[in-house]
Amino acid sequence: MERKPHIDLFGAVSLSVFALLLGINQVAIKLGNDGFQPVFMAGLRSVGALGVLLVWMRLRGVRLTVVPGTVPAGIALGALFALEFTCLFFALDLTTVARTSILFYSMPVWLGFAAHLLLPGERLSPMKLAGQGLALAGVAIAVLNRGAAGEASLLGDALALGAALCWAGIALTARVTPIRGATPEMQLLWQLAVSAPLLLLLSLWAGPLIRDLEPYHFGLLAFQIVAIASLGFLFWFRLLAIYPAASVASFSFLTPILGVVLGWALLGEAIGLGVWLSLGLVCAGLLLINRPARGRPR
Repeated sequence: MERKPHIDLFGAVSLSVFALLLGINQVAIKLGNDGFQPVFMAGLRSVGALGVLLVWMRLRGVRLTVVPGTVPAGIALGALFALEFTCLFFALDLTTVARTSILFYSMPVWLGFAAHLLLPGERLSPMKLAGQGLALAGVAIAVLNRGAAGEASLLGDALALGAALCWAGIALTARVTPIRGATPEMQLLWQLAVSAPLLLLLSLWAGPLIRDLEPYHFGLLAFQIVAIASLGFLFWFRLLAIYPAASVASFSFLTPILGVVLGWALLGEAIGLGVWLSLGLVCAGLLLINRPARGRPR
């Protein structure tokens, strides 16, 4: 696979489309919660995505090999994955897509702080610290700006932030444990294989499994399984193998923007000045966090 020193047209279009799919995914989860209990839908998504991943690995000739010493880390990845999507699905059940998108995609901020403290050579530069500060200010505004009655839930906000912290924990686990030597397919397989039974068991204590189920809810679930949780993430890993990681990460700022816009366009969510201000600060912070340091190779 040929490495490229910078993002070309194909990479830019691919990353933009993937950011759009992630934004649509927030809407799909919120609408899907009308038909499925949130944890049950997350469990079904992991089961379906695991099946798609196994078929993909078989067709591509990717061996299902457990690297010695990676089992504890794999279980940790799966447990964090289950907790992340429990928090995210319930957050979207309680609050708006716009608020959840801003808070959930603050993940690079928490990962940056953790890497600063735990990983050698990952100290935050002044530019990155400025980005962290801007993004944190945006998160604070989002949490403090409660909006009109029924639009915001403090518990929903807390769950969205909890999902972001779990996502950062997954990234950190993949960096500092022996599982970093496993293929992307095996890392994803651990997350899906462990999270599926955990989520389905947890769903038994989270209320009725079925709400007001309609046929289109199965379509929303299928979209999440194929376009996001299996082939979508594999495609993103492939792009990460071709293009510089910092350049790929810089496109992350598109997803909260698209999430806010899609929440307004598709669900009729009210977007006040506070939401736009919070979104602008978070996106500006993400751009500074992902910007390569001067003098370093891009």
